[in-house]
Amino acid sequence: MARILIVYSTTDGQTRKICERLKQVVERQSHRVELVAIDDVSRVRPESFDKIVLGASIRYGKHRKEVYAFVRASRQILETRSSAFFSVNVVARKPEKNRPETNPYVIKFLKQLAWRPREVAVFAGKIDYQLYRFWDRQIIRFIMWLTKGPTDPRTVAEYTDWKQVEAFGRRIEEM
Repeated sequence: MARILIVYSTTDGQTRKICERLKQVVERQSHRVELVAIDDVSRVRPESFDKIVLGASIRYGKHRKEVYAFVRASRQILETRSSAFFSVNVVARKPEKNRPETNPYVIKFLKQLAWRPREVAVFAGKIDYQLYRFWDRQIIRFIMWLTKGPTDPRTVAEYTDWKQVEAFGRRIEEM
């Protein structure tokens, strides 16, 4: 039985939802899992866990600066534990950009850091225009127009492939 820390950075809640599913999958094998938001990570001691997973969403083409700060501050621990990283972004809704080696945000993230997680994944996120503030809604609609995505302001479209999430959870168990 391993102790597993899942740290997440979410903008609208989809990354947390993915982490909750990962937790369910991993706990089926009697592992102990603790979910912690990136803003609350100082309340835990990452070195007390056997495995560490980091999940982060993209907004306007970037992961939050706290994600980079966590990796830099925890680099030594991440290098001595089994670790995994996943990114959540709507670009991954496209088949040609839904793998770590083809997703521009995952590629950019890993190039900027010395950390090399054992497992890496990318999951498509969710569009829910009704949740967004006015300007966010307009900017995201414009981005979707440019990338041939949904632009109707009533759109709620969840692109996450839950079977892919569960498969990643099983890979976490095995690392």
